[in-house]
Amino acid sequence: MATVVLDLDGLDRLIRVLGERGYQVIGPTVRDDAIVLAEVDSVRCLPAGWGVDAAPGRYALRRREDGALFGHSAGPQSWKRFLHPPRRRLWSGDFEPDHGEAPRYAFLGVRACDLAAIGVLNGVLGRGAFPDESFARRRRQVFVIAANCTEPGGVCFCASMGTGPGATSGYDLALTERIDGGTHHFVTEAGSAEGAEVLALVPHHEAPASEVRAAAGAVEAAAGAMGRQMPPGDLRALMRESRESPHWEDVASRCLTCANCTMVCPTCFCTTTEDVTDLSGQHAERWQHWASCFELDFSYLHGGSVRTSGESRYRQWMSHKLGTWHDQFGTSGCVGCGRCIAWCPAGIDITEEAAALARYAGQERS
Repeated sequence: MATVVLDLDGLDRLIRVLGERGYQVIGPTVRDDAIVLAEVDSVRCLPAGWGVDAAPGRYALRRREDGALFGHSAGPQSWKRFLHPPRRRLWSGDFEPDHGEAPRYAFLGVRACDLAAIGVLNGVLGRGAFPDESFARRRRQVFVIAANCTEPGGVCFCASMGTGPGATSGYDLALTERIDGGTHHFVTEAGSAEGAEVLALVPHHEAPASEVRAAAGAVEAAAGAMGRQMPPGDLRALMRESRESPHWEDVASRCLTCANCTMVCPTCFCTTTEDVTDLSGQHAERWQHWASCFELDFSYLHGGSVRTSGESRYRQWMSHKLGTWHDQFGTSGCVGCGRCIAWCPAGIDITEEAAALARYAGQERS
């Protein structure tokens, strides 16, 4: 199907069509001074005219001069919470698995970095010899509407991770928001048969070649306007060479081991389980919930925890994210969204720490 243009009414109709087809549409909204993901039923729910200022340890909404709906960078939540919920009941007192019916979500406004994160999670939880059936069921039923990024935030570094700012695959529809003079529209392309089917039900017109070029140019310009970047070179090798680097002690002196970085990360997937009973002792349940490698008990074995220091726990997280994730899953565990930087209360910046490790490694080789 050719690239087409939707106006605001067309986007509103798209949301309604997806609802009519049984999808629960999830998109960005404004709540509690942040961009959060919630159910939306019209364009009125989207954060028109809101942008984000983000820096290490800082996140703040700001008013834009236009009415852009997707003119903001990543908020504290990722789409992971809908595919891999923070808390999920595995079974109750009847000792039968609690599969339940997987919700049908339509994700609206998925950035390229988050689209890559969904792909990473699918590689970890959705494939392999023993896939997580809850994740797999949820992922199969998701309709994805990507929003190509034309204005990256201050902590974004997806371009240096090869995951953005434009979506290349894994979506049903991809939008590039354009505000040109008095017109507000979305250059749209289908990435799947269902995407084309849904798009055919929405008012649109074919995009002129000039509009397609302008949209592509805006995305290309965003790639050169990232607020951060990873140091060049083989990050996997850098993590391997830096195992005994003195820089880990410096990071540990600032890290609070609060686990904020793993909670906001769109690819961290670790969980633990908890068994609970009611006061009568007649009913029991087993719950799965997110866990973090920054928790002292995360590496607990009989006799104590393996990683007792903050230094060892931060090294484990960063080395796994950028290094050994490749060995396990064939890809990096970092997509460059920058959430871990913005939501770290100590303002620790993973790109700066990687650059410092690279400098130490260079000094040792010279």
